[in-house]
Amino acid sequence: MVHTGSGLDERFEGDALDPEVWFPYYLPHWSSRELSAATYNIQDGDLHLLIPPEQPLWCPDLHEEPLRVSGVQTGSFAGPLGSTIGQQPFKEGLTVMEEQPTFWGYTPHFGRIEVRMRGILTPRSMFGFWLAGIEDRPEASGEILVAEVFGESIEDGSAAVGMGIRSFRDPDLSGDFSTPRLKIDVSEPHTYAAVWNPVSVEIVVDEVLVRRIDQSPGYPMQLMIGVFDFPARDSSGVWADQVPELVVSSVKGSPLS
Repeated sequence: MVHTGSGLDERFEGDALDPEVWFPYYLPHWSSRELSAATYNIQDGDLHLLIPPEQPLWCPDLHEEPLRVSGVQTGSFAGPLGSTIGQQPFKEGLTVMEEQPTFWGYTPHFGRIEVRMRGILTPRSMFGFWLAGIEDRPEASGEILVAEVFGESIEDGSAAVGMGIRSFRDPDLSGDFSTPRLKIDVSEPHTYAAVWNPVSVEIVVDEVLVRRIDQSPGYPMQLMIGVFDFPARDSSGVWADQVPELVVSSVKGSPLS
């Protein structure tokens, strides 16, 4: 049974992630825990996700574009070794490379879910916060993308912020994604939230409604928060020694009133 819990109020107290809530790997079933482990630390109540120069590539033999990632998630599900069952397959024919225990830390089914965070990016990196279907069945695969910011989109005092619905293998969703430009400095803390009910999703930034999408995934979802780096987008290597960083101050989830 999926544990949804009544809510979440994460302030990152102490010096370690709560293992009952957080899974500090990015889809390790398609690679391994060693190659998908987040580089992170907790300082003064903030979770710092970083990609230092020595961070290995994620799925280097399978993912078409070279990718490095430091991410945390609140759920994990995949089949046995060698099976094709696993969350978020990124190409046809993937098989589980390293078996993982099923983990349900925080998997809400409707509610308001928010993250307060800031990102330090280069033109070849991005950060994101989204809700992903737990995929205990293939159809439960839709996503609510709350905030996706690429460094190349940042201009003085503004950034294009990706948000919306992605359908993937959910036949009840059609998808609705856009990248409105917001007058915010993403290197400063902002609160990005999804208000998710049975018929729609509202995306709210700093308590301002930015988008309403009249679609809604109808199953539990897990939180995904991470920073990503794409080395091939920097052919000259100008940004190779820079460290993309996502600083998360709080994560909150509450049922609909």
